[in-house]
Amino acid sequence: MAALPRLLWASSLVLVLWAGFCSAVCVEVPSETEAVQGTDMKLLCISCMKREEVTASTVVEWFYRPEGGKDEPIYEYRKTNHEFPSRFSGRIQWNGSKDMQDVSITVVNVTLNDSGIYTCNITREFEFEIHRPLFTSSRTIQLTVVEEAGEDFTSVISEIMMYILLVFLTLWLLIEMVYCYRKVSKAEEAAQENATDYLAIPSENKENCAVPVEE
Repeated sequence: MAALPRLLWASSLVLVLWAGFCSAVCVEVPSETEAVQGTDMKLLCISCMKREEVTASTVVEWFYRPEGGKDEPIYEYRKTNHEFPSRFSGRIQWNGSKDMQDVSITVVNVTLNDSGIYTCNITREFEFEIHRPLFTSSRTIQLTVVEEAGEDFTSVISEIMMYILLVFLTLWLLIEMVYCYRKVSKAEEAAQENATDYLAIPSENKENCAVPVEE
């Protein structure tokens, strides 16, 4: 996966975690679009619910379309999980949340043949007293499966900049520590010199050091 999309996805994921920790906020983050064969790939599908949709019942349908092919159902959530017979049989895991805003799935041990377009359809039926309207939404993921992960020029530059920043911050911290230490040492030396000079003054002269008070 390219470095820039990975960084953007990581930033978005951090935003989701932060928002979920600070307040009940839902953020619709796009899914990753590249996977390495032999790994598990989470197909992220988030559909945020509005306040009035809290009492809605949700149905989720996942479809897969190979290049030049047609959509075929592979997974469904309708109060219970159901996996359709397909090339993914036994390799799909439900990763949705209890509030049904995250309705993601994970494809286990992806292969090169798993490349294609995945579609996530969400249907919500509002449970109002007078009527029960439907709300539908859809998410599409163009997934590409590669043989092995590769590093591109952007990733290398990002790593170099990260190391340079770490070195700079370390040097800056050391300089600040040395500066503060020298400043404190000079202050202590000045205090000791003043104390030594004061002790060296004869007793009769110490009395004369007092500042006269004006009437």
